[in-house]
Amino acid sequence: MHRKKRPAVDSSIASEQGMTSGGQPLSYNRAPAPDLAPWVGRLYVTKVTAPEDYRLSCGLFNDTACVRIQLAGDWRAVTATGPEHFGKAALFFGPQSRRMPVSVTGSFTSVGLALRPGACLTLQGLHVREFVDRLVVTDAVKTPSANILSRIDPDGTPEDWLQGLEEMIRQRIAQIDAKQPDPIISRFEELAFSNPNITVAQAARDCGVERRKLERMVSRDFGMSPKQVLRRARALDMASYLRGVADRNEGDEITLRYYDESHLIHEFTELFGMSPRQFQSTPQPILTLALESRQARRLEALKRLQPGEDRPWA
Repeated sequence: MHRKKRPAVDSSIASEQGMTSGGQPLSYNRAPAPDLAPWVGRLYVTKVTAPEDYRLSCGLFNDTACVRIQLAGDWRAVTATGPEHFGKAALFFGPQSRRMPVSVTGSFTSVGLALRPGACLTLQGLHVREFVDRLVVTDAVKTPSANILSRIDPDGTPEDWLQGLEEMIRQRIAQIDAKQPDPIISRFEELAFSNPNITVAQAARDCGVERRKLERMVSRDFGMSPKQVLRRARALDMASYLRGVADRNEGDEITLRYYDESHLIHEFTELFGMSPRQFQSTPQPILTLALESRQARRLEALKRLQPGEDRPWA
């Protein structure tokens, strides 16, 4: 099951943040400031140039809720509640149980942050299971989009933008004296990163709780069952490997998480809507950007990569 084929790229677009050695687009993404790390998993800025009338059809598949500020581009998405169409907007995306079809016409700029499991509940009182595979304007989740957009100075740098988002979260934490997400949830998140083949029973033992309690907590803070979270984590690592944005030294380990080729094809196709071979041979620039950011977050969380250190795929 080890795949050495070079993943396809889209030559019609160019990322201002550069490309990997294999030609995959990169964003500017980094870990949050240490005081925000319990609530925020990652921050990013993506700026991609494309012909004015060029329509890029791709997808998104995120394992946590995200706030995405779309500053440029004509965007469309197919969500659990139907098609969505938006231009400049501040949006709240719930976690995704499978690949969400997304397209954008023209050049695009996107700024955002990924919230850690449990953060939506402690910061906003939101139950993410109500937002799985959905997106809404942030006004619908008690955060006026105008306030968010006002923090993005068009003349600012990407780092200025990210610091503005960090300050917004910092103010919210101070305003309500927000609690940190439960350490049991943080531990389960780490297990999903390190060993997504773990059984739910073993994960409960590692988290120091009964299985039923873990299932209730994960459903509340991840929006789905522990088994679904682990299955998704395994697939996202595999997708990252296929797109060339995973640590090459983990290649064999990632592929051997599947019993055989049939198991891989069945599970991957169910979650991504295409076979691994199709996924690798079809350009996936938007999804690859999200996968690369997640892999950087994952390796840093597992202490395999230091913040700011060169990434294995660069």
